[in-house]
Amino acid sequence: MAFLAGLKVVDIDQTKASVSVPYKCLNKNPFKSIYFAVLSMAAELATGILAMAATRDFNVPISMLVFEMKASFEKKARTKITFKCTEGEYISAAVAKSIETGEGQTAEISSIGYDTEGDVVAKFKFVWTFKPK
Repeated sequence: MAFLAGLKVVDIDQTKASVSVPYKCLNKNPFKSIYFAVLSMAAELATGILAMAATRDFNVPISMLVFEMKASFEKKARTKITFKCTEGEYISAAVAKSIETGEGQTAEISSIGYDTEGDVVAKFKFVWTFKPK
């Protein structure tokens, strides 16, 4: 689905990630903006790719899952949208704590979508769960 929607990882390191989604025919709803589900995919990927990177830093298999999602839509998405997540250190700390305690940990992670003008289009919060297998 992400491939069909045209999601692209723009930037990634240990602390931040950016994922863009184009404004194109497949992504448009009848109101001439990007479907909320497409925006959700891009927002989740911006947080999820940091979560996957954090779990790879440890030699312990980790189960990770989205437990909850909240979203607010500030403006119609009518251009390419780039979602940014800057909470990689927080994610790594939650993963480390789950390994240290052997218990599941949760982390509420934000992903904010910006249009080409730099305006905030959508804000997402994902609650990720991490638990050693």
